[in-house]
Amino acid sequence: MRPGALLLAAALALPLAVPPRAAALDDPAARTRLTVLDNGLRILTLVDRTTPVVSFQSWVQVGSGDEARWTGLAHLFEHMMFRGTQNVPGDLRDRLLRARGARGNAFTSNDVTVYFEDVTEEHLPLVIDLEADRLRHLVISPDVLDTERQVVLEERRMRSEDSPQGRLIEALLALSFLAHPYRTPTIGWASDVAKVDVDACLAFFRAYYVPNNLVISIAGDFDEEAAIARLRERLAGVPRAPAPPRNPTEEPPQRGERRAVVHVPVRAPLVGAAWHAPAAGHPDAYALDALGEILSAGRTSRLHRALVYDGQEAISAYGGYWEMERAGLFYAGAGVRPGVDPARVERSLLEQIERLRETPPSADELEKAKRGLEVALIRGLGTAHALASRNASDLLTYGRIRPLDERLEAIRALTAEDVRRVARAYLRPDGRSVVHVMPGPDAEAAG
Repeated sequence: MRPGALLLAAALALPLAVPPRAAALDDPAARTRLTVLDNGLRILTLVDRTTPVVSFQSWVQVGSGDEARWTGLAHLFEHMMFRGTQNVPGDLRDRLLRARGARGNAFTSNDVTVYFEDVTEEHLPLVIDLEADRLRHLVISPDVLDTERQVVLEERRMRSEDSPQGRLIEALLALSFLAHPYRTPTIGWASDVAKVDVDACLAFFRAYYVPNNLVISIAGDFDEEAAIARLRERLAGVPRAPAPPRNPTEEPPQRGERRAVVHVPVRAPLVGAAWHAPAAGHPDAYALDALGEILSAGRTSRLHRALVYDGQEAISAYGGYWEMERAGLFYAGAGVRPGVDPARVERSLLEQIERLRETPPSADELEKAKRGLEVALIRGLGTAHALASRNASDLLTYGRIRPLDERLEAIRALTAEDVRRVARAYLRPDGRSVVHVMPGPDAEAAG
């Protein structure tokens, strides 16, 4: 499962109803307990009896941004983790869990690889045992590698090479980042996936899948003491490893607009633009999020209204702030309506950006954006899975679990001038990268 599509996914409209601002919100994450084993393994536990479900998640601090020699290795390894161990061969692990009603999956991003299982409490010991087993006894063989590399290559063909949106994402990343490892797609380049060998996979596993590079996050209805004791019993004996290597390359400043045209068999062209933005944790993150809401949250947003509804130029329009651990991007894009000149759509898109650079949003726009961001935060309290994800993501990205009140207050403190200021600071004409995905000679083959 690959989350690269989140870069250019169209934003959905968010309801405006939120709890009254005067009411004190219970933040379950405030009850989270952190246990650190001697080998560096961090265990986050949060007991929440709201629903009879427990979410068990393993967060490995490695993603495509850590790759140097072989692109796509982090994602390839996500697949290999499901191929069996010395004790639980083949797909027996999945069959054991599915027979007990477990629902699980995994994903790889630029910064992390995450595995999760959502189960009822009585099956949590089995989940812990199976996770400990594959961290200690995973089978990494030529047969497993060859099977999974073919799966990944097919996935790449479907999601990137045969997808106009996938081509747009890859081109924007490669154009925006000239040096930083974020320029490579999470799924990797096909030539690397096809050639990587078992020795490289073994070295990767030994470097990154180590206790001091993992966070295990559990949230929901479960026995906290029993879970910690079982994890200690199963994993405390795994030795700590040296600090994993990180790709140290930094992106130099962009010194002018960059442009690219990608030809694919598509009838409706795509237009996309991206600007460099701060990494996760920057004080401007909340204002950039609000800027994204104003541009693309729902049918009343500026991009949808100007390009899709009023202008009848595009069939979709979207934008937002993508924050990663070491860098960020602000993006905007549109699907061009058949028969419309993509250059016209680009002008309309950039005109909306320029308007926000010159004039602060209206009071109504700002209030709607702030309410949308509040709702998104409060929704994160709704399930055991969301709570476990929030805890692990915050710990790895920020070094702490950010209190809900702190985040809500930062949103509520935003002013219209804050939004205009970040638009002027980051969405400059000389700092943007623009990509057009256009029909090629074989456009007749497009559906």
